[in-house]
Amino acid sequence: STEAATAAMKGNRFADLGCPRLVFGNGRFLGGLSRISGLPTGIRVDTLDVALRENGAGLSEHLARYAGFREHPFSALNLAFAGEGVVVRVARGTVVEEPIQIVFLNFGSAEPTMMNPRVLIVAEASSEVRVIESHVGVGDEVYFNNPVTEAFAGDGAVIDYYKFQQESDRSFHLGTVETHQLRSSNVRSSVITLGGGLIRNDTGATLNGEGGWSELDGLFLVGDDHHLDNFTRIEHLKPHCDSREIYKGILMDRATGVFRGRILVAKGAQKTDSKQTNNNLLLSDHAQINTNPQLEIYADDVKCTHGATIGQLDADAIFYLRARGISLEAARSMLIYAFAGEVVGRIKVAPLREALDRHLFEWLPKGREIKQAF
Repeated sequence: STEAATAAMKGNRFADLGCPRLVFGNGRFLGGLSRISGLPTGIRVDTLDVALRENGAGLSEHLARYAGFREHPFSALNLAFAGEGVVVRVARGTVVEEPIQIVFLNFGSAEPTMMNPRVLIVAEASSEVRVIESHVGVGDEVYFNNPVTEAFAGDGAVIDYYKFQQESDRSFHLGTVETHQLRSSNVRSSVITLGGGLIRNDTGATLNGEGGWSELDGLFLVGDDHHLDNFTRIEHLKPHCDSREIYKGILMDRATGVFRGRILVAKGAQKTDSKQTNNNLLLSDHAQINTNPQLEIYADDVKCTHGATIGQLDADAIFYLRARGISLEAARSMLIYAFAGEVVGRIKVAPLREALDRHLFEWLPKGREIKQAF
């Protein structure tokens, strides 16, 4: 209901970041809670059905072109059942300072519910845009959320994209994000996961123009007996492109996780510079994660590295802090926050970064105490 959606917007710090937004409840557009007036000339934000009705032929160049529905069955499922979604189009040379937020409130129902939202971001040459996509679970009903996001960056375009998930404990989230870049473009994709029953994130980036830059960041907190998969893929198809990837995971209780990161350097993609890092922190003896970094290189003049770590909190660091009068819980919390802080600090949208910061301090034992230290 609208009343429940309104309450959810007020009760969740990640649902309303004070910027222009489109709000959906169980996949249906909620115009009364949306606010997209006052956008600068050169950007167009529409619901998917409006965009298709007004410019279906123009969207065909990008819609369903990057998230491969032939290779990925859940992308095909989304395409078959996508009813609602958002299309963000930024004209050539337009710089949009204020971020655009897309909020998906997922209530579920007494019967299992499936949502298939779709987001398309098109940034034409020399344009710049920031988009925050939030998936917020309300209540504890069972539901299946199958979102697909595609982003296209033209020559010299800049896209900052953030996907935030705080789903219900009984939810299933299988999400796909695919970005496609042309010459000298700069795309940053960040996936933050704070909750959900069973989650899989497929995140891909294709650098299809010289001089491109791509960043893939991820941070996830998993507890209880929940499971999360992060599958990432960066394809370097043209020379002189750089990519950086940092994924960090914190697992508690009996949670399990998988990270698989693949970097592909195509034949002829010389002078590629790509770095991948995956660090995982286990806070209990029963938490488990499997990590599988992969390099697939068909060019001979490249610089590619990857590294992965799985471990617990450093006993020496805890001893050092306790020797200075800090309690055990506070010492552990300080180290956990410092571990997550690298990804949090890379978020360029201040309201989102501050909201995540507050969430971490409230979630950590002795969080209010250690906040003074940071």
